[in-house]
Amino acid sequence: MEKTSYRGWPNCVKLSNGKIDLVITTDVGPRIIHVSAAGGENLFKVYDAMAGQTGGGAWKIYGGHRLWHAPEVAPRTYAPDNAPVKAKETKKGARINQPVEPTTGIEKQIDVALVDGRAAAVVTHKLTNRGCWPIELAPWALSVMDVGGKVILPMPPRGTHPECLLPANTLTLWPYTDMRDARWTWGFKYVMLQQDAASKLPQKAGVMVPDGWVACAVKGCLFVKQFDFAPGATYPDRGCSVETFTNHEMIEMETVGPLVTLAPGESVEHVERWSVFTGVAAPMTDDEADRLVLPLLPA
Repeated sequence: MEKTSYRGWPNCVKLSNGKIDLVITTDVGPRIIHVSAAGGENLFKVYDAMAGQTGGGAWKIYGGHRLWHAPEVAPRTYAPDNAPVKAKETKKGARINQPVEPTTGIEKQIDVALVDGRAAAVVTHKLTNRGCWPIELAPWALSVMDVGGKVILPMPPRGTHPECLLPANTLTLWPYTDMRDARWTWGFKYVMLQQDAASKLPQKAGVMVPDGWVACAVKGCLFVKQFDFAPGATYPDRGCSVETFTNHEMIEMETVGPLVTLAPGESVEHVERWSVFTGVAAPMTDDEADRLVLPLLPA
């Protein structure tokens, strides 16, 4: 764990194993503000106008990777994270703790553990109810990817008719989702969303993903997040375990855990396993996604 200055925040933490680089802010957060192959370009979006800022009573997106709690409700979800957080070195990385949110009674913690010999990390998100009454929520991990990114959402295994008579999964659309928008690719095996700086109208969709992964092709790299899916559990947003959102500034890849009710003092964890691969083109079709993405998924 190395202290470093990054984009105007003087007290950041850098983690590297020679294969992957991560930078975590401690002046605000918890935010993982940078991810890349070692020595490479940041795959996360960082908002230039907000870089280095601290303090204030309004929530700021900043960029990077953050931990929220679903479902998305204002003002609860938008509790500001503009104050310093505590960083502690661990055996494989770092643990970041945010002070209890005064408006929600929730404490956020992110553990980052690097994987030996690979451009990979295990990111454990933890929410703890420090309040006086039970809270229903779902852990929600959001990565803000840079411009030009393309998110790949895998659908559950496909089948044929009349052998498959029952529905296989949910696909959730928001009131502003326009399925005619050219940024969408509605495939048979994958849903893909392309970020376009010239398209200012936002788009969002969510999918149940039993296979437990989502990927984003950006800057010649593929960023993969893997997670555990809980069959039979109740997920927020009408059954979404993965969601993606885009506007003209960025594209988000989001994973969501099941809804739980936390009694005072109870916690819930949501684990993502990150991998970065270089020299990977963005797929355009289902066949290309099969060829370019599936062989890279760690077992």
